[in-house]
Amino acid sequence: MRGVVIVTNRQLDFAASFEALTDNPPFPWQRVWYEHLAAGRFEKIKTCSLPTGLGKTSVIACWLIALANDTENIVPRRLVYVVNRRTVVDQATDEANKLRDKLGDKSNNNRQLAALKAQLQKLSATALQADEPPLAISTLRGQFEDNREWSADPSKPTIIVGTVDMIGSRLLFSGYGCGFKSKPLHAGFLGQDVLLVHDEAHLEKPFQELLIAIENEQRNEPSELGEKYHLKVIELSATPRGGGDVFSLTEEDERNEVIQKRIRAKKLLVSVPLEVREEKKLPDRLAELALVHKDSNRAILVFARTVDTVEKVAEKLRKAAGKDFVETLTGTLRGKERDELVNKPVFLRFLTKAERENKTVYLVCTSAGEVGINISADHLACDLSTFESMAQRLGRVNRFGDRDDTRIDIVHPNEFDDKDDFESRLKATLELLTRLKGNGSPAAFGELNLKDRLAAFAPTATILPTSDILFDAWAMTSIKDKLPGRPVVEPYLHGISDDPPQTIIAWRQEVELLTPEVLERNKLEPEDILDLYPLKPHEELSGPTYGKNKVFEQFEKIAARDAKREPNLRLSAWVIEPDGSIAIYPLVKLAEKDKQNKPLIPLGGRTVLLPPHAGGFSGGLLQGDEPFSEAIEYDVSDQWYTDKKMSIRRRWRGNADDDDFETETEKMRLIRSIYIPAPGDDEDTGGWSWLWFTRPKSADDDGSKTSHDATTLDHHTNDVEQEAKRLADLLLRDKPALRAALILAARFHDLGKCRSVWQRSIGNDDYPKKKYAKSGRLPYGGQLKPREITGYRHEFGSLVDVLDQQQQHLAELQRLTEDMQDLVLHLIAAHHGRGRPHFPSNGDSDEAFDPEPKGQNLATIATAVPRRFARLQRKYGRWGLAYLESLLRAADYAASAKPSPEGFVTEDKQ
Repeated sequence: MRGVVIVTNRQLDFAASFEALTDNPPFPWQRVWYEHLAAGRFEKIKTCSLPTGLGKTSVIACWLIALANDTENIVPRRLVYVVNRRTVVDQATDEANKLRDKLGDKSNNNRQLAALKAQLQKLSATALQADEPPLAISTLRGQFEDNREWSADPSKPTIIVGTVDMIGSRLLFSGYGCGFKSKPLHAGFLGQDVLLVHDEAHLEKPFQELLIAIENEQRNEPSELGEKYHLKVIELSATPRGGGDVFSLTEEDERNEVIQKRIRAKKLLVSVPLEVREEKKLPDRLAELALVHKDSNRAILVFARTVDTVEKVAEKLRKAAGKDFVETLTGTLRGKERDELVNKPVFLRFLTKAERENKTVYLVCTSAGEVGINISADHLACDLSTFESMAQRLGRVNRFGDRDDTRIDIVHPNEFDDKDDFESRLKATLELLTRLKGNGSPAAFGELNLKDRLAAFAPTATILPTSDILFDAWAMTSIKDKLPGRPVVEPYLHGISDDPPQTIIAWRQEVELLTPEVLERNKLEPEDILDLYPLKPHEELSGPTYGKNKVFEQFEKIAARDAKREPNLRLSAWVIEPDGSIAIYPLVKLAEKDKQNKPLIPLGGRTVLLPPHAGGFSGGLLQGDEPFSEAIEYDVSDQWYTDKKMSIRRRWRGNADDDDFETETEKMRLIRSIYIPAPGDDEDTGGWSWLWFTRPKSADDDGSKTSHDATTLDHHTNDVEQEAKRLADLLLRDKPALRAALILAARFHDLGKCRSVWQRSIGNDDYPKKKYAKSGRLPYGGQLKPREITGYRHEFGSLVDVLDQQQQHLAELQRLTEDMQDLVLHLIAAHHGRGRPHFPSNGDSDEAFDPEPKGQNLATIATAVPRRFARLQRKYGRWGLAYLESLLRAADYAASAKPSPEGFVTEDKQ
């Protein structure tokens, strides 16, 4: 791209707004990128090749300004930024947090910022406080970790930062860590009205191809919502694989002093050969090279391809330099400890604004430190990797061109096996690096022949083709069991490769407390527990499943300790299959092998939930030798907070009569009460209750029956209808038929709660005198407490009431066209995750029934549900229909999360 000049008459000046948001004037390429986006010229920025260190993540600020200036409803309201790995401080999260802080800073008197904030506030259906930033954030980590804010108000400008797994699985209606009820909500809000930025896309070519397939599928679907809502994908990369038109630096950029300083930053490349027969000495050599700078008062970075090498290098550095001056970053760290690394003094030295002249510090990393992490070291020692990996590593050194003495030592074999594909690519990488003649600047890398660079990239995984049949199968989310023709989605995200299988591990109290007997007594399945309390990134660690010191070997050590317990005290583990089903095994079984010395229970690609008393954890890592310790936090699932540091979910082990119960659970919703019996307790008198709470609009529970305060049915229905109107007026203003359908669905969605058995299930024994929509605290004292006494689904009952010729609702429905009637009925059926495609019937748990039948043919009503679902998917597309469903669910969430007014309504209209 060369010297583009574009004039705009929009009311917010881009350059002034950009500087107000980021504290830096825009580079020329940022201005041009913004203009293309603001004009809807998505094809011009679909593939972007920009050198590292030039603020690629600033596209988030460009998007936000374009959205504020959008008068033609062109710019998507949500920006999804996909990073390749779960890093410590990914630049996208930094950028999002900075923008949010700027927009929420009451002390900032910048007029341009105030104008920008005012424009963005107009986009949100939610009434915002004066100091509340008009921007929702959900990220991989920290205070915004995977929260509900991004889906609670779909009209509010939103930034979502996620990994390939997090975003990709949700786009395919199979969200990891999501219950089946929320899968269509995530798919709808991530697949519609979204600008998806895939950072360093060359590292995940299978995922990029999947995104293109979804784009094409939406483009080919005859969606009544229209093209504006279609997913828009942008590929960002400092090292693209090539192909098609590419957005790059302009001629103005090439004259910009700051840009030139960064892309020509001095980085001296030094080749350090290592005899093949001396490869075991690699950790020693890397440590030696790092320790050359021991007295330099600099920040020294070390990269190695394997965790074993990283750990050995770190051990040697700690012995020589002191343990307080060395930190490691690997993909095997648990999320909580990885997040906490950002606040440690060693890591802080690598941040861009850190004080540099201090004691020498070392950060030793695997590839977890290569991508999307905004750090800058003074020197680097590393082993040899493939070309794209080396480019990323060098991008973390002298990132802004502030030094002229940076040295990069590259330890490499002195010969390669040309028959091995990976080694031949390492050899090609070394040859390219040799051509640079010691110049490791981004500009020098960019001048290398593209074809030669691609030949030195890591092998691409085999890409699996998608099809309309597969998309249909994944979209049928209410079928929880295995479905022929519906494979797990992981291979479609990453492709098929020779990489070793990985296992995810976490620790949860429920694995210990909720034995099969307790689950049966409470009418629960393990899957129900993870529907209510999904695993979050901060709880998990992962590692290769098999091999020396890998996950299976650590499990063997844990199982060996457990085998020494008395048989009646031995522990179990939950193994989560790729399809989300859960099997419970004795711990000792996880370590058993067959006659061929192969594990009996496959763990590759699985998640294993361990009980805290199994131990096996220390320093953020899976450590099989470590016994249980009271000093270690194993179960950290409750350590998930809002941006105001309030708990998003809380498990209360005790009774509601405890003194500090009200304080600990203030303004939280009770979603489950689980009775834990005492040993030998057959009368439910000697045990205790485990109460599970979530914070409305922050967690991702269903929340259909409970609230902090009991809410009458009329009051709740009116609130949901008003919220639906607000959303429809903003998001469907040019589609009056859809607007009317959404509002009517909101009016009718809870009719089915007018059943004696449902009212008794939320603790209301005064029905029909009083009708409630949510259990909770009563204004005159006492509390409605939910109890599980029925499998009745009120959504199905709502369908029955709407279609009842003896009630007024049918006449209201029939004022709409037949197509819109179809949509209203589907939105009612699907507003808690059912009806996609059906209400399941399994033995005794038939969800398509009504405890108070009115003479209608229930089988006919139930049979119409999947047929209607199929018709509407053809009409609105898979993601479009999920989006419309999610608008009603968002209205329901918003109404449920409202604080009850003083002296809230206690009597329903009769």
